[in-house]
Amino acid sequence: MIRRRRTALTLGLLAAVATAACTPPEPELSGEHVDVVGLWSGPEYDAFATVASAWEEDTGAVVDWRGSRDIARDLATRLEADNPPDLAVLPNPGLLHDLADEGALVPLDADRFDQDYSPAWLDLGSDGSELFGVFAKVSSKATVWYSPPTFAAGGYAVPSTWDDLTALADRMVADGRTPFSVVAPKGPGSGWALTDWVAQLVLGACGPEVYDRWVAAEIPWTDDCVRGAFDRFVAIVGTPGYVLGGTDGILTTSDADGILPLYTDPPSAPMYPMASFAQGFITSAYPDLVPGDGYDWFPFPAVDPEHADAITVGGDVVVLMTDTPAGRSFLTFLAGADAQAAWVELGGYTSANRDVPPDAYSDPVALSIADQLTQADVTRFGAGDLMPAEVQRAWWAGMLDLVEDPTTLDALLASLTQLAANAE
Repeated sequence: MIRRRRTALTLGLLAAVATAACTPPEPELSGEHVDVVGLWSGPEYDAFATVASAWEEDTGAVVDWRGSRDIARDLATRLEADNPPDLAVLPNPGLLHDLADEGALVPLDADRFDQDYSPAWLDLGSDGSELFGVFAKVSSKATVWYSPPTFAAGGYAVPSTWDDLTALADRMVADGRTPFSVVAPKGPGSGWALTDWVAQLVLGACGPEVYDRWVAAEIPWTDDCVRGAFDRFVAIVGTPGYVLGGTDGILTTSDADGILPLYTDPPSAPMYPMASFAQGFITSAYPDLVPGDGYDWFPFPAVDPEHADAITVGGDVVVLMTDTPAGRSFLTFLAGADAQAAWVELGGYTSANRDVPPDAYSDPVALSIADQLTQADVTRFGAGDLMPAEVQRAWWAGMLDLVEDPTTLDALLASLTQLAANAE
């Protein structure tokens, strides 16, 4: 059974969610169990458990959480044994599409979610014309963290286009500053932070149609627009004075430590392109910084202004694998605005549900990220998470090689084109 945390705050949240989430109560679910598999652990799991316990109390049903370290493998094992869970929390739509193609997912009624979720988010949870998943937790990958006091001291304006960003970087270098903190520490999968750069650059230069064709291996990685994204990335990491610590700094700094240079005294780098979850790194390392004044973010600048409101995202999507009344009830509860608001108030969480009230967010920075995620005209999941695993791993590794030696670009694009074609 889900473990409960009892504090004055969570008791209040539980009461609010229990009152609003399931009205009237569903006594027919009393004693039923919902088997849920996912990757969450630590504080991430604790917040889920607190919110889920409101549904347990209201329905009398029980949530059986089964943590996983390799959810694709664990789900494959259970499907082979004809013992799928009721619900699974998937880390990306790529796995959703694989499971849908296998006939392992139960379609959802899209009409039940279209008020709370924008068409862009429902599309991300769909395979073909059918909705199979609803996003329970999301992050923006189109965020650049910065230091407002440093910008004010230098007279710098927040850039709105890629040309503005590079002009700003040149100005900072001329002023004796190092513009960027960039990270990709060596280790399994470490290149993801760099592939996020390229994915947003492709979307912001080429638009969603080209992005989708690239992800689907319908166009080569050597396509002029796709290659242009890599060229822009290489220009950033390869321009002398642009990146703190140069190549060694990129390859030896963790994502959590990458934020630190922005807020040291004096700051050693004013900008850090990193997903929206980096706010947690800031509040942990610098708890006295005031959101919006001491730290803030701006949208990753688009190369083509026409695509300024197109963003790459990450998130966890909940899918139904066994069609039971309790399973459907719990999935609907998790996706609802009341449960999502309670989750947001526990901290470290952004919802794609557009009916979550603004005052659920504890500060203006968290709220502005939620606004970006719920109001964006175009959302696309990070490209690597949509590609076959072997392509994703090769891309991660190739980005590390590219940082060390930009002359590897042609070979990298050719090899990824071939690998993607064969993976199809």
